[in-house]
Amino acid sequence: MHLWNRCTRMLACLGLVALAAPVYASAPMAGTQAPGFYRLMLGHDEITALSDATGPSRTDRLMSDPAKALAVLKADHEGSPVISSVNAFLVNTGKHLILIDTGTGGNLLNNLRASGYAPDQIDAVLITHMHSDHIGGLSKDGHAVFPNATVYINRRDTSYWLSKAEQARHPERRSAFEAARRLLAPYEKSGRLHPFDGAAQLFPGIRTVPAYGHTPGHTAYMIESQGQKLLAWGDIVHLGEVQFPHPDMTISYDSNPAAAAVTRKRLMAQAASQGYLVAGAHIAFPGIGHVRAKDHGYAWIPLRYNASVKTEATP
Repeated sequence: MHLWNRCTRMLACLGLVALAAPVYASAPMAGTQAPGFYRLMLGHDEITALSDATGPSRTDRLMSDPAKALAVLKADHEGSPVISSVNAFLVNTGKHLILIDTGTGGNLLNNLRASGYAPDQIDAVLITHMHSDHIGGLSKDGHAVFPNATVYINRRDTSYWLSKAEQARHPERRSAFEAARRLLAPYEKSGRLHPFDGAAQLFPGIRTVPAYGHTPGHTAYMIESQGQKLLAWGDIVHLGEVQFPHPDMTISYDSNPAAAAVTRKRLMAQAASQGYLVAGAHIAFPGIGHVRAKDHGYAWIPLRYNASVKTEATP
């Protein structure tokens, strides 16, 4: 045995035998992404996009013309299901920390903390509309997730979704009505639910933009700092590959499809002509970019990744 070991070492020195070494390529795959947040500056305001969830969705089947929607996806080398995003947006003005939408109650809190903030630091939550993928993260087990925040919602939505009379008229949506009352209850009981009407200035540099159609009170929020603007427009778009080139395309979730299409065209036209940034709840994360007029519709131009947060996003 000793002779064998001496021979092996001698041959290794001559390069004829390879000694055993760690095989790092056999390490297990990590299987995870980086934390889902992306940050940029808008004038003096810090904007943080937060991912709540992503997952496969047959969104094309929910469009008003499913065959056309699927054809558009295939032309873009995509199929069905598509990976759908649920995004929320955090605005730090230096005086206020404001969250726009809360997602489903999925990964938003983990990504909020990963981005350097805690739920009790948020002093306002602005809700675009009261569907469960936008208010689902407001409360858990009857307790407010954001204990120091006032929740702002268009009165048209609170009057509809918190109404038992409306629920009786729409029994097919019973679970949505019940979820809305449950999720808003801790804020309503503590006097921290603030319904607003129409176009309103909620904070310096932050105003509401009525965007009715998807729900009775669906609202976008315009953020402005040092002349730079970003419109967080909620559910104006659900399937960007289809609805930008074909803004007439509606989705079955729209409470008033005709009004939703008119609103979408108006906001897309304004964003394209004025050149401000847009933040979408269901556009591929981080969901921030520009809108450009193209042919008879529009095109989505995603914001380029920038490793420097200090560099402002727009001229």
